[in-house]
Amino acid sequence: MEITEVRAKLVSNKDNRLKAFCSITMDNEFVVRDIKIIEGTNGFFVAMPSRKMSDHCEKCGSKNHLRARFCNNCGRGLSDNRAKKDFKGRMKLHSDIAHPVNAECRKRIQERVISAFKQEVEKSKLPGYKPVEMDEPYDEVPAAIPWSNISHRPADRKTGEQENRILQ
Repeated sequence: MEITEVRAKLVSNKDNRLKAFCSITMDNEFVVRDIKIIEGTNGFFVAMPSRKMSDHCEKCGSKNHLRARFCNNCGRGLSDNRAKKDFKGRMKLHSDIAHPVNAECRKRIQERVISAFKQEVEKSKLPGYKPVEMDEPYDEVPAAIPWSNISHRPADRKTGEQENRILQ
């Protein structure tokens, strides 16, 4: 696997530990976004994209993130000890969406991403600096189908289902 492109978008709040959001492209074919550069006690490190872990309310079954104290749906109080613990005994509140499988890959990604971040910091000091654009042109939402092109049929009397068709 070759990292063929790295983009870094600097975070404007200088007092924050979060310094940038990055994306990497692998083999000119696959993009991973929402990689974070965070300033830790031992320097910068790369945090892979993640999502909040959640569980379900025992009363209504609604999904709630693990820091929630009350159910988002029914309002019932939720237990504080719902999160699983990692090997150090800390609550596991997030789960990586994408991550390297081995230390060698993690090191390669970290080095490339931090290098691109440092280059972007230097560019930001130059007059006329324009931040990196993170969205790709192909990410745009396709044009919507006009309502006038949609045929609404009455619901079927037996099943109650309604059929909608796009007119050509």
